[in-house]
Amino acid sequence: MMVLGDRRLTLEDCEAILFREEPVELAPESLRRVADNFEFLVHFSQNKLIYGISTGFGPMAQYRIGPADQRQLQHNLIRSHAAGAGSLFSPLLARAVLLARLKSLLKGYSGIHPDTLVLLQAFLNKGISPCIYEHGGVGASGDLVQLAHLALNLLGEGEVLVNGETRPAAPVFEQSGLNPLTIHIREGLAIINGTSAMTGVGLVNLILARKLVNWMTVFSAMTNELMGAFDDHFSPELNRVKAHRGQNRVAEAMTRLLAGSRLIRKRPDHLYNNQIEAEVLGDKVQEYYSLRCVPQILGPVLDTLLQAEQAVLDELDSVSDNPVVDHIRQDIYHGGNFHGDYVALEMDKLKIAVTKLSMLAERQLNFLLNDRLNQKLPPFINMGRLGLNLGLQGMQFTATSTAAENQTLSYPMYVHSIPNNNDNQDIVSMGCNAALITRKVVENSFEILAIQAIAITQAIDYLKNTEQLSGTSQQVYRDIRGLIQVSADDRPRYREIAAVRKFLQSSNINLF
Repeated sequence: MMVLGDRRLTLEDCEAILFREEPVELAPESLRRVADNFEFLVHFSQNKLIYGISTGFGPMAQYRIGPADQRQLQHNLIRSHAAGAGSLFSPLLARAVLLARLKSLLKGYSGIHPDTLVLLQAFLNKGISPCIYEHGGVGASGDLVQLAHLALNLLGEGEVLVNGETRPAAPVFEQSGLNPLTIHIREGLAIINGTSAMTGVGLVNLILARKLVNWMTVFSAMTNELMGAFDDHFSPELNRVKAHRGQNRVAEAMTRLLAGSRLIRKRPDHLYNNQIEAEVLGDKVQEYYSLRCVPQILGPVLDTLLQAEQAVLDELDSVSDNPVVDHIRQDIYHGGNFHGDYVALEMDKLKIAVTKLSMLAERQLNFLLNDRLNQKLPPFINMGRLGLNLGLQGMQFTATSTAAENQTLSYPMYVHSIPNNNDNQDIVSMGCNAALITRKVVENSFEILAIQAIAITQAIDYLKNTEQLSGTSQQVYRDIRGLIQVSADDRPRYREIAAVRKFLQSSNINLF
């Protein structure tokens, strides 16, 4: 049971709740604070002009709303903004939005009744996912449209996802013993006016991107190993003269991964301590960049991931609605904490970094499949009859086209603001779009790495050098080979790609 309250959640905590569906409990002190905050707002707001309670919203805030209409105002806000389109969030992403909104509201600055938090908790623990549409949010005034669909479901309206099936919300509430949300004073605005959709999607992106960086480091080490590369390009002696933390951590990880390998070579043994008289060398003095420059390429990717983790976890631990209700200082503050620029910028940076990772994977794959480059393997690692059989040729098309899609998707959303809302929202973050496109790039990259893993495994089978691999490489080989069987015959490979992709995504690998 994960207790949600003042404690800052780690990415590991989020993975447990989102991927392993660990149930959550609400800290009593946090619920008491939320209750105190709600009571303060009820009394403070009487006979005062406060945005979103006694006024309309956005450019219609100049219209006063009397006490008799204030609850209806909140209902109208939710229903009018449940206007999303496109594909539904997956249950995983919807669950992440629930977690992000719950964590933010638990801070006790939103003026809502504690019953709202208890209902969000019930959704998480009972496996009820809101039906949230991908298209709608511009990422300022928060993820209004996406969160309005969440709020609509809390009212017991619309549709929800249960066990992957879309069902009307009302009977699900009845069967689950839940009561629909009661609007007290500010529940509508407090739920929809925040960055929790982009933050939730961002959390999932970060969890999966961390796995990508880990696996890409493993596959880069194995590719160098299979090609009998020299060890100095990932040595501490070479990398420590470059001050970047990520580069040095990647180099250290490669050193650990390749410990005990009998294939990795030491340069002095082959090029310094032997008399070489040939004018034209048959062996490469330096490896291609996709093998030799892994710390320099994956180092910035790792650093970008760590920076994005910091920013998104900060956002998860933040109050992101407006206005902020402060019962301690007995005041209400109006501003723009709903603006999603932090998440938008970090998602764009992460998207670019993951795309570069996928490009490195595609180039290493090409190296293994091109016999003229590697000079160790047959074309396309074809273990059948050359000409009649085609090896992994078909897989390469998928990897190359998917890497190309990643490159196109890497155009940033952060600088793509379009004014809207009668120009009240005259500059916006597009944070949810940024997070969702990053999600696509991350998913694409797992496909490319799955194909790379299959190629590495096939290369090991051809070279028959399993016993010479490092212990880690041998274990990875056994894991992949346990999912797919070696064969010299041509056969459809799409199920194999899917199986390896699932394995990579569900792994608990952690090098950094």
